[in-house]
Amino acid sequence: MSNTTQFDLLIRGGTCLIPSAQDPEQLTRVRTMIGVKDGKIAAIGDDIGTDAKEIFDASSLYVLPGAIDSQVHFREPGLTHKEDLESGTRGAALGGITAIYEMPNTKPSTTTKEQFAEKLRLAENRCWTDFAFFIGATPENVDTIGGLELHPNCCAVKIFMGSSTGTLLLEDDENLRKILAAGRRRVAIHSEDEPRLRERRKLVEGKNDPKLHPFWRDELTAITSTQRLLKIARETRRPVHVLHVTTAEEMDILRQSKDIATCEVTPQHLTLAGPEAYERLG
Repeated sequence: MSNTTQFDLLIRGGTCLIPSAQDPEQLTRVRTMIGVKDGKIAAIGDDIGTDAKEIFDASSLYVLPGAIDSQVHFREPGLTHKEDLESGTRGAALGGITAIYEMPNTKPSTTTKEQFAEKLRLAENRCWTDFAFFIGATPENVDTIGGLELHPNCCAVKIFMGSSTGTLLLEDDENLRKILAAGRRRVAIHSEDEPRLRERRKLVEGKNDPKLHPFWRDELTAITSTQRLLKIARETRRPVHVLHVTTAEEMDILRQSKDIATCEVTPQHLTLAGPEAYERLG
């Protein structure tokens, strides 16, 4: 590219992950320059020139593309003392997130055409990022959810196999099977076995000790649910996405199910542990 190329912005000296020249399927870490014109990346390399309206020195920084956060809870409507669509997307943009998928467990839950339209109204001219919304699955919207998931602003159906707010609970196989059979797009799943949670609740009731939380919601609560889910997903031929996996055993199961299931983990489950945190911090 000619050195006379005019960029709107030149990002200089940042560390980037770009395709390797030897093997384009592999990423390599390099310090280089990025030229931006009309809001788009126009050139990457050390020889792209320096003629730009603005130059940003990124020498000690990593330069990454805008990220998509596929699971956010911005609590609007009904719980905006925690967060709302404006503040949540503003924080996302400040952190390099340029698109968000927002969850349906608000008050009221987002489970109908009218509630989905109201959430779009609330988002209008208030969001700092691109956005899409999940539609929540319930026993009551089995007959309509196939159409709702096709709304241009709907990213997916969300199923809670373990308790959440309102009526967002599909704890039994019959209703789970109906929902999975009612559409075609990949479904996002909170995978916990509600019958086991109810059975084990007596182990923690009245004890008021937060250390008992993972004892109540133990590994089998997650493993049992994910096994049930994968069986029904195969029966209905519906692709699923298991959210925030917390057990190594589930990863072993999901590794054998890549034809029907994807999954995710969250950073804290991989990096943080605080067995004595409650006693130390009160």
